[in-house]
Amino acid sequence: MFQDFNFKLVVVEKLMYDDEVLAPPFRIADVLPSDDPWQYAYDRGLAYQVLPEARAYFSALEIAPALLATVDELVMDGGLRVYQECAPVWDGEDALFDIGSLADLALLPNLRRVLGSEFLGRELQAELAARGIAAD
Repeated sequence: MFQDFNFKLVVVEKLMYDDEVLAPPFRIADVLPSDDPWQYAYDRGLAYQVLPEARAYFSALEIAPALLATVDELVMDGGLRVYQECAPVWDGEDALFDIGSLADLALLPNLRRVLGSEFLGRELQAELAARGIAAD
């Protein structure tokens, strides 16, 4: 359904961690053989990467169109919880979670505002504006 994994993560943040309507909330610690996600990532050379377990979970996660229709605002910020669950060792200083495409906007018919849109770059900000979506 989603073409851009990182865009999907921003939508998941809204529905799972903010609105709490996409349940249960994913916790990387629940699916690892270790109770220390940081150590797990470091021991396997996965620091500053999306852990395979998180990528598999979020890639397979289906979100009903009715839930997607409830999304009217998205927040883009390096401190999103979904990013912490995907990459427990990540400092926000690279392009790991950069959104490359807004093709998935069609899945969010009621999206009206994107906060933190400066993280998208000029081209994607212009695409939001062309669709009548406020880019703050």
